[in-house]
Amino acid sequence: MPAKKFINQKDLAEIINSKKDFNLGKKQIEKIIKVLTDVITEQLKAGKTVKITSFGAFIPKTRYARGGVNPRSPQERIKIPTVKITKFKTGKKLKDALKG
Repeated sequence: MPAKKFINQKDLAEIINSKKDFNLGKKQIEKIIKVLTDVITEQLKAGKTVKITSFGAFIPKTRYARGGVNPRSPQERIKIPTVKITKFKTGKKLKDALKG
């Protein structure tokens, strides 16, 4: 069986639980992860940057409306609406760790 190329929330909770002795169950750690992602999402929706020192920063950005071409019918021009997106800027410690 091939190794998974990603980990999900349950896998992450299991890894955290095995690394440190928090005296918490896997379900409690999953709840903490959910609250963390909810708080980050709320702050990004409010237009605030969320910075986790040495890990990185989640930065809200606006991709403005622009014209485009329909890939199914290249002669047809379409309007692409404004959307909010999130950029992630890697922190130094994480960047150095990924370099090896």
